Amino acid sequence: MNARPKKSFGQHFLHEKRYIERIVSSIAPKPEDVVVEIGPGEGALTLPLLAAAGKLTAIELDTDLIPGLQARADAVGTLRIVHSDVLKVDFTALARELGAERLRIAGNLPYYISSPILFHCVDHAEAIQDMHFMLQKEVVDRMAAEPGSKVYGRLSVMLQLACRVEPLFTVPPGAFRPPPKVDSAVVRLVPLPPEQRHDGDPQRVYAIVKAAFAQRRKTLGNAVRQLMDAAAIEAAGIDPKARAETLAPLDFVRLAKVPTAV
Repeated sequence: MNARPKKSFGQHFLHEKRYIERIVSSIAPKPEDVVVEIGPGEGALTLPLLAAAGKLTAIELDTDLIPGLQARADAVGTLRIVHSDVLKVDFTALARELGAERLRIAGNLPYYISSPILFHCVDHAEAIQDMHFMLQKEVVDRMAAEPGSKVYGRLSVMLQLACRVEPLFTVPPGAFRPPPKVDSAVVRLVPLPPEQRHDGDPQRVYAIVKAAFAQRRKTLGNAVRQLMDAAAIEAAGIDPKARAETLAPLDFVRLAKVPTAV
């Protein structure tokens, strides 16, 4: 029996088989993998992922969905359901609990909370092998945007400093129940290896990126004036009259590493 999607949880259940198969093929789970699914819903992705991996941990907030999902999974493999808001799940601790060096995370993310979930996962990047998410296509475009693009911004910079961002394919509204009003897209995120990660202070980098893009039309010197002056920006080799969208992700790290009295 199909569950009634709840607007309060931003639920759109994937049902079209060819897109389900394409997502599972992109993830390509193996029996030795430790797979964690965010928001399994009715189990459209859960069951084929479980069949491939043999075991799976799912994080689900909606208690009404859990009994049916557990019952359907029992004949397929070992499903453990964590009843929780994903933003409260410590993925680093979960990896230790599951005996995994790193987790493989997947999910059809609710549009209204997708960015907070992405940032939460990035906070635990060292415990994650890769992530495969279905999101609003507009969000995936922003995630993968290059400097100079109209949609390049805070999300682009922060994710690209932590991960390789690889858009995979678009999924139309008709593949869901109920159909959303926009296209969706599947994206792969692979955390960067230690030797490719930046060595700036993460909080300082975030503060500068947030301020720089808060008012996109302002020059960098004006946008971050509460954090650093024009001389400090120039010390990083960057023109204070430039705008944030023209800077590469690592330029923000250079800004964050300049000593400043501001």
